Amino acid sequence: MSDEPWLSEAQKDGWSALGSLAMLLPPRVEAAQRGSGLSLFEYLVLSAISEAPDATLRMGELAHLSGGAPSRLSNAAKRFEERGWLTRRPDPADGRATLATLTDAGLDVVRAAAPLHARAVREVVVDRLDDDDLAALVRIAGRLGTWTPAARERPGGQQAG
Repeated sequence: MSDEPWLSEAQKDGWSALGSLAMLLPPRVEAAQRGSGLSLFEYLVLSAISEAPDATLRMGELAHLSGGAPSRLSNAAKRFEERGWLTRRPDPADGRATLATLTDAGLDVVRAAAPLHARAVREVVVDRLDDDDLAALVRIAGRLGTWTPAARERPGGQQAG
């Protein structure tokens, strides 16, 4: 690690490129999946729960997986409960934690939105990259501590998509 307070041109370019990915790609994916009736954040929340065993996740883990602040997640969960898509209850193994479970209606919503989301991700990201580029993204996210292939694994052998 350098003591130099300034970034080199290459470092600034790398940081700017990362910022553009973080700031510009999610709105593009959201726009491309607009017909699903869900925001990208809402889809990520519902999808993460749907991929968990018994379609149930702790709210804390869900906040991490969806990249949302706890208050944003709580507001989304409340809306989902009102629509009959989700239930919340204390975790019997740890009363301090809350479990979120998708209802059958919630599973139907995420299943209906999934093809449009997948098309949006392909259009905005995947189809523009080759296998080496995709592997580099995974490697970089792992080095930055934001994602690893192990994050895809779920207890019970189920995989997140």
